[in-house]
Amino acid sequence: MRMLRGVLAWIALLAVVMVAGCGSSDDAPPSWSLDGSTGRVTVTTAKNDNSAPQVSVTTPFAVAQTQVHTLSGGDGQTVEQGANVTVNYVGVNGRTGLQFDSSYTRGQPAQFSLAQVVPGFSKAIAGQRVGSTVAVAIAPADGYPDGNPAAGINAGDTLVFAIVIVSADG
Repeated sequence: MRMLRGVLAWIALLAVVMVAGCGSSDDAPPSWSLDGSTGRVTVTTAKNDNSAPQVSVTTPFAVAQTQVHTLSGGDGQTVEQGANVTVNYVGVNGRTGLQFDSSYTRGQPAQFSLAQVVPGFSKAIAGQRVGSTVAVAIAPADGYPDGNPAAGINAGDTLVFAIVIVSADG
């Protein structure tokens, strides 16, 4: 009987170790998924600063209201409304699932005033901390309500951005 208890104790210990090893990995990058009024989007942060976040879209993806999600919070200053910012980003059209813009493709962060961008982009960044990675699904009213043909954006398109806030002034 004593031997059976010892064997059962070892089996229980082995089971605990195996279950602990099956948990989620702390190395997995943060991600966010959102079901729209149609379609679905998933944004996953990059494992390093030189790689672009991944944006996967089940098309057509659309939202009626802009949705912002902080994938990872930064520890820098809070970005003020209208600030000048330096960001890395990937922009994807929810209707097509195609990337239409990326600072990563150009090989350097973009710099601009939040007063110069579409309202949804500004909503995603203002109030965040420098160093944050943010995902935003921008409703047409907060993006390009009449479209932007040069970028392949039609009137009514939802836009999805993954944004890394590098710095801010003001």
